[in-house]
Amino acid sequence: MGTDHIRLNISSPEMQPYSLETESVTLPGENGRFTVLPGHAPLISTLTEGDILYTAAGKESALHIKSGFAEVGGNMVCVSAEL
Repeated sequence: MGTDHIRLNISSPEMQPYSLETESVTLPGENGRFTVLPGHAPLISTLTEGDILYTAAGKESALHIKSGFAEVGGNMVCVSAEL
């Protein structure tokens, strides 16, 4: 994985762990939506109900969550969420 991509890891009690290489990830943060691009500053955020949007291989996809949290750092986004 180059520095122009982000590894998105999603874990939830409702599904098998999911991991893929993405170009961007948009998350429903408690204080509003935010987008993570390669090189983003490290952060931890709670997540509210909404869609996780991610672009992989030029195609945008979405995953709806009820709540959770995300940790961003080192060109990686780790999400633990209830679907």
